[in-house]
This record gives sequence, C-alpha cells and structure tokens, in this order.
Amino acid sequence: MKRISVFLIGLFLIPTLFLTSCDKGDDTLVNATPAFTLMKDYVINNNLDINKIITNTDGEKFVVGPPASEVDVPAYIAKYTILDIRNAEAFAAGHIEGAKNIAFSNILTEAAAASKPILMVCYTGQTACYATALLRMYGYSHTRALKWGMSGWNEATAAAWNGKIGTNEADGHANWTHEGAPQNNVFGDPVISTLSTDGSTILKNQIEKVVAAGFKTASGTDVLNNPNNYFINNYFNPADYQAFGHIDGAYRILPLTLADNSYKGLDPTPGAKVVTYCYTGQTSAVVTACLNVLGYDAYSMTFGMNGLYNTNTAWASNQWGADSKPKNLPLVN
Repeated sequence: MKRISVFLIGLFLIPTLFLTSCDKGDDTLVNATPAFTLMKDYVINNNLDINKIITNTDGEKFVVGPPASEVDVPAYIAKYTILDIRNAEAFAAGHIEGAKNIAFSNILTEAAAASKPILMVCYTGQTACYATALLRMYGYSHTRALKWGMSGWNEATAAAWNGKIGTNEADGHANWTHEGAPQNNVFGDPVISTLSTDGSTILKNQIEKVVAAGFKTASGTDVLNNPNNYFINNYFNPADYQAFGHIDGAYRILPLTLADNSYKGLDPTPGAKVVTYCYTGQTSAVVTACLNVLGYDAYSMTFGMNGLYNTNTAWASNQWGADSKPKNLPLVN
C-alpha cells in the first residue's frame, strides 16, 4: 500500500515539474539563454549591429544619392536591381527606367531573385530606407535606398517632400526646447517569444514579422504635441541637439548599438512607443527597422527635422529645398 502511495505522488509531481520548467517570458527553459541574447550575439558576431546596417563593412552607407546628371543615368541604373515600392498609379506616372514595381510585403522574395545589388525606391526615401535596413539584416548587405526617394529624382515626382515643408510648427512651440539632454536610463532587454535556440533563425523570423507588419511611423505633429505618449530618441550629435533645439524630454542615445550596450537606454516595455527622429526621417527609418527586429515597439518620426522646422538656422546639410533639391533626371512611364 505504501509503495502505491509513493507511486501516485510521483505521478502528480511529474506534470508540476514540466509546468515549472518553462519561462513564461520567452518560451525557453529556465536558466537557458534568452532568445534576445542569442540573437544579439549572432548580430554582433556577423556584422549586423545597427552601425553596420547604417554603413556596411565595405563602407557603403544605406543611402545613395541620384546621379549627378542625365549622362550618368545609364551607368547608374546598370549597377542595380531597382525595386520601386510606390503604388501602381505613382509608378505608372513616372519611374526610373528598368525599375520593378513591387509591394513592400514582397521585398524578401524579390531580393532573393535579384542578380545585382538592390536599390530601393519610394516617394521620399523613408520607406525605402526601412526596407533597406531589413534587407541588410537579412543578408543582402549591399542593398541601398535612393536618397530623398523619387522626390530627389525629378521635380515631377517631388510632391511628397514639397508638400511637407513650410509649416515650421516647432518654431515657438511650448514643447520645443534648447535644454540639455536628460540623463539616459538603463533598461533590460526586450523579450522575444520563440522556441528556437539558434540566433540566425531567431533573427530571420523577427525580420519576416517586421516586413509583414509594414513601416511603423509616427507623425511629427503628434510627437510634438503629445511627447508623453512616446519614448523619444533624438538621433543628432550633441552640438545639433542643442543648436536645432529638440522635442521636450527627448533623449539622445547615439551611438545606438548592441555591442556597447547603449541600446539599453531604450524602454523595451510592450506598448512603450520608442520613436526616433533625425534630419530627414531616412536614418531614423533604418534605426526603427533594426529596433523592431530586436523586439522594441519602435516608430520612425516621418520627415524628421525637415518636417518640423525646415527654416531652422542651424542647418548645414540635408535641408530640403536648400542643399537638397529635386534633379531633372529622366522618367519613363
């Protein structure tokens, strides 16, 4: 009778052991390496950290400007598989010769079929930069985005940028300040739910999820008017942070990489909307793509400083309508 009782107690204990051996956070066993750490190590060891996505190991920045003149166009377009992610109507009205019109959701499939380095094209360069970052992280390290998008190619396709300049809503706004940056916090890592224990697989699965979700953006107007709804990171150097001014309460986390743990200055809490802004919305799109892959709830502030305060006197470069204007390069339809 005693042996039967011991046997029955053992039967009751076995399910308990199984239930308590699971980490409710990320579906890995207790004391096992968290999925985020596995992915982080893979990213660092394979030159896929955020700074290596911005500029790859061959020194190629994520954006490339349009050719200097019409005579340079044939050689320029011959270098690339050009993928245009604008809508079909805009593409039909005017596009770069040889470009293929695709949906953003198909960028991974199209990249796999590309025979040359990829040039991503959109209206303003912002969505193309987001796509470029995802493709670089996925293994297509020579992918680049057309700087300023089709707005920089020809005046006829520049409406997207031209229409966003001139409001200067940050000028004199109560939430605009020239004060120094607040002290950066130190947070834990994002939690990634997966059964995989392979860093490469975790990374690819995360990228595929981010592609399926599409470009995540926040409008400059909403961030300026409601800064408390966001965890804001101003992606400027220290001098520009104060010279331009910035949204009240914006942190300045730069460099922002995994290798130096500076990413721990960002809030990984689900629902904490991490919004990054830069000068044009293009670099912030790259950073935002990387952060979403890493498990943050991240958003790029569209049009960046240009959209909020284009006439600011601190500009030295990347000012739409000043040093950056549409060219008059050929379109086909």
